[in-house]
Amino acid sequence: MSVTRSLSKFKEPIRQKIENGSSVSEDTDDPLKALSTYLTQDMAVCNQIIMDQMQSSVQLIPKLAAHLIIAGGKRLRPLLTLASARLCGYQPSETRQRHVLLAACVEFIHTATLLHDDVVDESELRRGEASANVVFGNQASVLVGDFLFSRSFQLMTQEGNLEVMRIMSSASATIAEGEVMQMTTQNDLSTSKERYLEVIHGKTAALFAAACRIGAIVADHSKDYELALEKYGTNLGMAFQLVDDALDYSADQEIFGKTVGDDFREGKITLPVLTAYEKAEPDEKAFWERVIEQGKQEEGDLKHALNLIAKTDAIKVTLAEAAAFAEKACQALEDFPESQLKILLQNTAVYTVNRHF
Repeated sequence: MSVTRSLSKFKEPIRQKIENGSSVSEDTDDPLKALSTYLTQDMAVCNQIIMDQMQSSVQLIPKLAAHLIIAGGKRLRPLLTLASARLCGYQPSETRQRHVLLAACVEFIHTATLLHDDVVDESELRRGEASANVVFGNQASVLVGDFLFSRSFQLMTQEGNLEVMRIMSSASATIAEGEVMQMTTQNDLSTSKERYLEVIHGKTAALFAAACRIGAIVADHSKDYELALEKYGTNLGMAFQLVDDALDYSADQEIFGKTVGDDFREGKITLPVLTAYEKAEPDEKAFWERVIEQGKQEEGDLKHALNLIAKTDAIKVTLAEAAAFAEKACQALEDFPESQLKILLQNTAVYTVNRHF
């Protein structure tokens, strides 16, 4: 695919791509798959490290971890570490492949947060299958999540870069803060949009940012490239979570791989709800206050909520916000030399807004 032709795709604002349904890539409907294909060899080594490092003499640990890890998923975060390193010119040797080691660390941290999140949220589905907490119980899920967190930092000490450890430990703390912040805003319709964006930055975008930034660090590239990749990751993560929040009220559950309406049932404050509440008539506001703030939900309430969200264009508003962040992600890479990998990363940002799962 011609880099010049691909770059021309970005002359049209990303927001318009959502509105007119234009394709996100000239050669594939799934740029994330294209990115994975481009990094096939690196990802194969990373996956082997993941499989090796989740082993333990305590048999429940690899069994439970495998339930989630082997189930697949997009592997977006480790792909971002691998892609960022390669974009910055990293050349591994047979005996030293720092980027794949750190990509495995990123995936372990992400998997640990998923295990913990499903317990907190009492989720029943993850990636289209019964969640680990349903299969193995809450206690086992929390403890194996702790194991994976610990394993990720063991791998980081093997890599031995203090700056990488600082960034990853900071990201881990920020993720925890984001989850706690989300808990404090739950059922609170007075939550501001700014506060909501703080929550999703903490719970999602921080790890995206760290995953990208450490790729530049292991490549020993300039600070400018390091910070540009961090900006790309931050904005990509914001867009990703905004779309996730929109999908909870608009997706096909079988394709989404998670139970649609979970956020509604849990009283989570997301942009679709904030938008619908802000635009609601008095009787509609009373409905939102009953089902979200008071937690008094009855049969048929989810269907009514979906109708109110459709009436106020809350999904369109949320996706437009996601598009703005995706556009910033693309712009963050402008100073990098033109390459196939740069295009793949930009296409991934656009695809994030258009995805259905």
